[in-house]
Amino acid sequence: MIIDMHMHIDDVPSLGWELSAETCVRSMDEAGVDSAAVMTIVDLPGGGNPGAMELIAQACDDFPGRLYGFIRLSPRFLTESLELLERAVTKLGFRGLKQHPVSTLTHPAHPDSIALVRAAGELGVPTLFHCGDEPLTTPLSIAPAAAACPDAKIILGHMGGYRHVDEAIDVAERHPNIILETSAMPYPHKIREAIDRVGVERVIFGSDGPVCSPALERQKVVQAGLTDDELALVLGGTAATLLGVS
Repeated sequence: MIIDMHMHIDDVPSLGWELSAETCVRSMDEAGVDSAAVMTIVDLPGGGNPGAMELIAQACDDFPGRLYGFIRLSPRFLTESLELLERAVTKLGFRGLKQHPVSTLTHPAHPDSIALVRAAGELGVPTLFHCGDEPLTTPLSIAPAAAACPDAKIILGHMGGYRHVDEAIDVAERHPNIILETSAMPYPHKIREAIDRVGVERVIFGSDGPVCSPALERQKVVQAGLTDDELALVLGGTAATLLGVS
């Protein structure tokens, strides 16, 4: 099973985002991807799409076994976000939490951000952080959250982006609850290095599709020089465990 751990669905025309579930699944089909974790572009609450949670829930209902929801939440509205997280996971079957420090203007080490990570861990789902080159998103910015929540799984989406990949691998070496996700990171050989340094079970495939091409992002993993067993884990085996699917 091939699982893409980072895709987007949203409907916010005012921001130029019209990414349907059908578009998402079509790009998965073109890439030979069986299932994907999907999340919105905007945050709840107050991100421009008040129906964001229901949009993702409906997409997952429309494509059962193919799409699994992550809820994107803002720590700035902690009480409401905690309530939304619990409802999303326990009532709607969501499989993870997404935090984007740029859009929420919240440092990952802020107590409210940590509270969300901890709550997700207690609910048994991972937190995926946007992790790149922008302020608030670097691996060293996220590391304190991993240290504060050792029992919670934290996924570094983009594993440091363009300029912070080595830093992401360093941080993952220090924090065993961190998992590196490969989307929009342009160096296939760094996937090989990450596996050698932190273990194959802590590197997972993602595409950031359908804006980025899942087919191209999958090929990047294929070109990283992995064994067949390593490819099986990176392209889906570890993600299946994280999502609780078989």
